[in-house]
Parts: sequence; structure tokens; C-alpha cells
Amino acid sequence: MKLAARIGYWMVALALIAAILVSLDYTLTQAILISLIFLPCVLTLEYFLPKADSFLDKLWLCLAVLVIVILLILVIHRLLWSPFMRSEVWYMLDVQPVLVNPAFLGLMVTALAVGDYGWRKWLDKKWPSRPRQISFFSDRKTVTLSLDEIAYIESNDTEVRIVTQEGRSYRNKTGISQWENILGEGFVRIHRAFLVNKACITEVGSDSLLAAGTELPISRKYRKTL
Repeated sequence: MKLAARIGYWMVALALIAAILVSLDYTLTQAILISLIFLPCVLTLEYFLPKADSFLDKLWLCLAVLVIVILLILVIHRLLWSPFMRSEVWYMLDVQPVLVNPAFLGLMVTALAVGDYGWRKWLDKKWPSRPRQISFFSDRKTVTLSLDEIAYIESNDTEVRIVTQEGRSYRNKTGISQWENILGEGFVRIHRAFLVNKACITEVGSDSLLAAGTELPISRKYRKTL
């Protein structure tokens, strides 16, 4: 249901962009092709922006996406509407100045990203997802836990320790960096050796935090991100 709702959002959003382009004298087919450029660019921005550490990194990422949008618009005009096309409809179509205007394109990308973010948040509130489960090997046995059960991951040289909110712990050979990718945005790295469930954090100090009743260190490298 949530996936269908997100697809519906993008269909409506791209239809509105196509309508704007039609008003600029593009045909409906041309308008649809150009509007599709925005979809991968906005999704790329939404995915990588939260992972950027500093404001400067976020700014460079936004500028890079904006440049990519402009380049794709120019490329699609050059490749699809070139003098080699015989049809008069496609012949030498000039790029409308507004489509290479950084301010206009920035506004469009921002509106799409903000709209999609708000729509996802509303969908998550209306249809909460079930806690995702994860299975791993510990002491030659398969253990299955929901992500909500995991309080933190502690790295100890050649293995990690998965600690639950109830205090149970399991050993595993998967590296903590791999665990960080597996567990996703619900967990935050606070130290070279610690990955913590955000929902379990109750207190944050200058050099440590409290998660599920356990005090864990915060290293200087990850303090800003935290």
C-alpha cells in the first residue's frame, strides 16, 4: 500500500512537471521525457543527503545534483531532438531558458524532495511498518531478532557482540561496518567500536551516552554526526 502511494505521488508530481513543460510549447511526449529526468536525481539527493557529514558536503551534493539535472536536459535535447531527426515535430528543438536556470531547477528539485519526504512521513504514520527482522549466526546457531530488540553493536577485534535491550548478547563474525550498512538509518555510529540503536538512546553527554541503561563512549570522530 505504501509503495503504491509513493508511486502515485511521483506520477502526480511528474504529471505536473509535464504540464508546465507543455505550457512552454513542448509536446506531451517531450514533456514526459524531460520530467522523468527529475525522478532519479531527486531520489539520489534524498538517499545521500542524510549521509553527508557537514553542511559543506550537503551543499556540494545539492550543487552536483543540480548540475546533473542541467546536463541531462541538454543531453536529451541534443540526442533526441537533433537535426538528424526527420520529423518536423522533433527537428532542432531549442532548450527553453527556464530549463537551464539554476534557480528554477533548484526550486523544482527542492519542491519534489520536500514533498516526497513529507508524503513518506505521513505514510509511515498512517501505516507503521512492522519491525524488520534480521538473522545471523552466533556460536554456530541461527539467531533471529527484530531491529527494535537490538540496543547496540560492540566490536571486539575479530568479532562483534550484539546486545539486546533486555541484556542478552550474541557473538558474530560480521564486521561492525557491515552491520552499519545492514541495520540502516535507525542506528548511529558513535565510536570505532560501537553502533547504537537511536531509539535506545536516553541521555547524551559530551563524551558518552546512555543506551538501554549502559554507558557507551562517543569518539571525537563521530560526535558531530551524533
